Amino acid sequence: QVQLVESGGGLVQAGGSLRLSCAASGSIVSINAMGWYRAAPGKERELVARITSDGNTNYADSVKGRFTISRDNAKNTVYLQMSSLKPEDTAVYYCHGNIKPPDSYIYRLYWGQGTQVTVSS
Repeated sequence: QVQLVESGGGLVQAGGSLRLSCAASGSIVSINAMGWYRAAPGKERELVARITSDGNTNYADSVKGRFTISRDNAKNTVYLQMSSLKPEDTAVYYCHGNIKPPDSYIYRLYWGQGTQVTVSS
């Protein structure tokens, strides 16, 4: 059983910073891409940032220059450093990973439970 567990969300003032972490655990053969999506009230879930196993990254235009995604492959963990936060960044942030478990020939998409980020003005 594969699990993704997020941490690091919370309440912060506009202009502040937060760091999210997401650790994958369980029966894992390998991990391909990992990343973060977010869902704000009344809006569809959107991709925030994504990083491949060899470190290639891509970001939503709305967070470029403010957010940085990174990963520690030895710890099966992905991070999202968020700076210069704005009220419109308020959302539930979900970690995801393309992970190959032992009983599969293909990678499967797994999701974390989500962590709330609230930015006050």
